[in-house]
Amino acid sequence: MKTTKQLKIIKHILLLLIITLSITVNGQTIIGKWETFDDKTNEKKAIIEIYNKDNIYYAKIVETFIGPKNATCQYCKGTKKDKPIIGLIIIQNTKKNGNEFDGGTILDPESGVIYKCYLKLIDSDKLKVRGFIGFSIFGRTQYWLRKK
Repeated sequence: MKTTKQLKIIKHILLLLIITLSITVNGQTIIGKWETFDDKTNEKKAIIEIYNKDNIYYAKIVETFIGPKNATCQYCKGTKKDKPIIGLIIIQNTKKNGNEFDGGTILDPESGVIYKCYLKLIDSDKLKVRGFIGFSIFGRTQYWLRKK
């Protein structure tokens, strides 16, 4: 039978482990390269690089695995119309807000549609990416995996 002192030590160790895990996940960064996958076929689609400039997060396509390598964004509007897919900035103006990154937009280069978005690090190697119109419940979620 464990003594009261032993139980207190075990409780403190468990609390310390929980805090450490929380800090580890919450302290991780979304900056880096991420692999994206097709929602239907689960085939790898692209490598996206997320970066930070002046505390605002952006993401651009750095490699694509579908279509020709010199493809352009034919459905995009404005300054992105007919720009190369490689190098195309698809996430803009996203800011860190607690454990999430929101307030920005995400471009679907296949349709040219721009959605509001938020990002949330699920663990150090998995990123939840949600694009939506209006309210977050009207949208689509993808999970990107950190490129190793």
